Amino acid sequence: MPVPAPNETFTATMTDGLAVPIRRYGRPGGTRLVVSHGNGFAVDGYRVFWEPLTERFDVLVFDMRNHGRTEPTGADGHHYEQMAKDIESVASEVEAALGKAPTVGVFHSMSSRAAMKQAVERGSPWDALVLFDPPNVPPRDHPLYEAMRVFELRLLEFAANRPDRFASVGELAGLFRGNKASSRWDEQAKDDMAEAVLRPRPNGEGYELVCRRELEASIYLAALTLDLWPKASEFGGPMKMIGADHELVPNTATAKANHALATENGYEYEAVPKTGHLLQIEQPEACRAAMLSFLEKLKLA
Repeated sequence: MPVPAPNETFTATMTDGLAVPIRRYGRPGGTRLVVSHGNGFAVDGYRVFWEPLTERFDVLVFDMRNHGRTEPTGADGHHYEQMAKDIESVASEVEAALGKAPTVGVFHSMSSRAAMKQAVERGSPWDALVLFDPPNVPPRDHPLYEAMRVFELRLLEFAANRPDRFASVGELAGLFRGNKASSRWDEQAKDDMAEAVLRPRPNGEGYELVCRRELEASIYLAALTLDLWPKASEFGGPMKMIGADHELVPNTATAKANHALATENGYEYEAVPKTGHLLQIEQPEACRAAMLSFLEKLKLA
């Protein structure tokens, strides 16, 4: 099923000149939700989560640099310092293009971590932040440090060696269907994600990943030196973390790490039952409900 045509599209310019397309869906005049994705993925792969929100909100979606519909730029700028600036640039340019309105940043994994870094270091531009399972690595002496270190290094090895060329989009969708790691994904999301993360090869022979596997791997390695374990008070505004199920056994290391981060540092927090790290495309309705309860309390929904 093709991605619906947006109400409008405009371009946000990052501090290094990169042009990031922003697509607008839903109800102009409603609270704005600015939505992005995790490492190696693309925002159209999260349609099962964000598309139903267009009935109620002014939804703006964008892909992080070297992902999805954003033109690849290579290794320059492919790091969290620049990505944090990108988050700020998107917020600023959305307001410049559309005017001032209540605006919520809704991010997952890599984009969540970039948004956290931006907020605590540069001051949050959002009226509220919703962070889905940011895979933060705790300090070295934390009891969960080693589990998260192993998690990131395993992902690094996977990304560096993953298949990156495909005869068809269906080939990658088939891998998602047969892979244990994506077994909980919504069926539509498996097709959506395959479409979203691939582009035709320049020679016309099949498809390739938009985000080069080496760039994906570099982000997993960067997590180990990011040193991002902030207190809720450092965000300077309302924030809710929505995490994977920390009681599910076995489950991703991020589930327990986020439960610890939220508990230790005073976050508003909710874990979505029976979900792993890709919770928004595993249990999209439950993830929307967890977000909406927060926004309704703030009178943003």
